[in-house]
Amino acid sequence: MSAPTARGLETVELPGMPSLSRLYVEAAREAAKKLVRKAPARTALPRARHHVTGVRPDLAKMTEYQALLGETKLDVAPAGYLHALAFPAAMSVMARDDFPLPLLGMIHVRNRVEYRAPVLYRDLLEVTAWAEGLAGHRAGTQVGLVVEVRHAGNDDVAWRGVSTYLAKGVFLPGLDKPGAAGPREEFRAPLPTALWRLGSETGREYAAVSGDFNPIHLSSISARALGMRRSIAHGMYTASRALAEVGPQKGDAFAWEVTFEAPVFLPARVCLNIADSADAAGAWERSDFVGWNATSGRRHFAGRVVRL
Repeated sequence: MSAPTARGLETVELPGMPSLSRLYVEAAREAAKKLVRKAPARTALPRARHHVTGVRPDLAKMTEYQALLGETKLDVAPAGYLHALAFPAAMSVMARDDFPLPLLGMIHVRNRVEYRAPVLYRDLLEVTAWAEGLAGHRAGTQVGLVVEVRHAGNDDVAWRGVSTYLAKGVFLPGLDKPGAAGPREEFRAPLPTALWRLGSETGREYAAVSGDFNPIHLSSISARALGMRRSIAHGMYTASRALAEVGPQKGDAFAWEVTFEAPVFLPARVCLNIADSADAAGAWERSDFVGWNATSGRRHFAGRVVRL
């Protein structure tokens, strides 16, 4: 069922939260078809947003998520858990026939979340997702997937996430391609405040609590089938674990953003540094975090958490 909206996007009512595993299977099937027959390139995003009602956190999964990521076990759903809960709605937008980029192989390059009002495990929610910001990139084409979570019957957004993805090597006609990037900023590793030892099972453990069974995260065999030399940790696993390390000082309303630079090939040792800042009264205001490879010193991700 669908209806026009004031945003100029058609609202598509989904009967329930889609199955991520089914979406991955369908994406693989579509990719195989495109190898056989070349379809004309689409150059515009779907003029639709997907809406799901009757969504409720899974208390058992949320508890397992909190344990795995090191979050305090509270009735309030962690920001990263809400990303995982709502992610299938965003995936369903990328899996549409009129989505111009291939779903498989998309690289997560950036994420920004605003957690505006607490979501409890017993709350009934509505999720809305759409795509925006299709743009040329020097390495391909990038796009933003927007997801909003509301309490049922409430117009106010409780949680909002914007995930930016890159389709590497995919250049769509009509999109400007930026020039070559300037020299990369030199990274000097600070003193670590934590050291993570990530085993080869890390991707499977996060998949079990998030539902994201993307093959590049599950094993070296499945990752190599998609062009990776080994399995890699989910970007949102590393970002969410850094958020958990910031701790409860962030309060109930905060903005959380992260940029992913280099994949974390498993197994791995990742160093983390968190630097806190206070306002004039001495109260916590923000935390900056960065993670890097303990052996090579290469930066994996960097971000911040800011009080709203």
